[in-house]
Amino acid sequence: MGRLAPSPTGALHLGNVRTFMAAWLQMRAVGGRVLLRIEDLDHPKHKPGADAALLDDLRWLGFDWDGPVLRQSARLPAHRAALARLPHYPCWCTRADIQGAQSAPHPGEVLRYPGTCRHRAVPPPPGRTPAWRLPLQPTDDGRFDDAFAGPQTRTADQLTGDFVIARGDEPAYVLASLLDDADSGVTDVVRGDDILPVTPAQNVLADRLGLPRPTHWHLPLLVGPDGRRLAKRHGDTRIAAYRAAGLAPAHILTALARASHWIAPDATVGSLRDILPTFDLLATPRAPLVWSDERL
Repeated sequence: MGRLAPSPTGALHLGNVRTFMAAWLQMRAVGGRVLLRIEDLDHPKHKPGADAALLDDLRWLGFDWDGPVLRQSARLPAHRAALARLPHYPCWCTRADIQGAQSAPHPGEVLRYPGTCRHRAVPPPPGRTPAWRLPLQPTDDGRFDDAFAGPQTRTADQLTGDFVIARGDEPAYVLASLLDDADSGVTDVVRGDDILPVTPAQNVLADRLGLPRPTHWHLPLLVGPDGRRLAKRHGDTRIAAYRAAGLAPAHILTALARASHWIAPDATVGSLRDILPTFDLLATPRAPLVWSDERL
């Protein structure tokens, strides 16, 4: 069982679509089921109406899924029950505090927490909501073999240190996503490799809570010519913009499938299912995919 898990922080763009294609195709290729979950926990970047727009764009592209659309916000009681089972301590550090304590750079955008508040005796700053961190133990590990990216040899302590599992009474992504996958029976998680550094933390939580670890497939992201993740600075890559310009879904699917080596360089497809006969997730290039609309 696989899943698509968009977050309503904005419009669906090509980077999202390529990852969702990989997740959908990987499951459909083996006759598996695909769930769709809106990861709509309260977040300052969430946009009103973005969830409806995401679903509309996914359907326009030809995605389907099994069962009703799930919403992460409906599972808050389960998230909070799991939080109550885990040891945690309040942290009042800002991102700047943590950045200032770094002794060396780490991969991705993840900062290693040095444990500042673990034994902090000073009173908390007035009016500030704490982040709740899991105190790691020597037995916590989290290392794993990624089905695409290969062996991941750094432990959760080396990558993140004591990591955030909630802010106030709102569960963090690392906890909520793990619980939702486990409770839904998800066996394979296909996502971007920007999440790779926090996956050992999720594995630690799975082990602590007695949950199965899914098989992970972390793929390189789509990037602009400058090597940075696709964003507004690289032009408008929203699916809504391509729709407004009159581009057909087949053009987008064909361009992304060709660039990902899932079909031959001169092949065209009319639907997602047309990709299945030649689809091989392991054929995906190992480097970030530099995007240009000239591919369309």
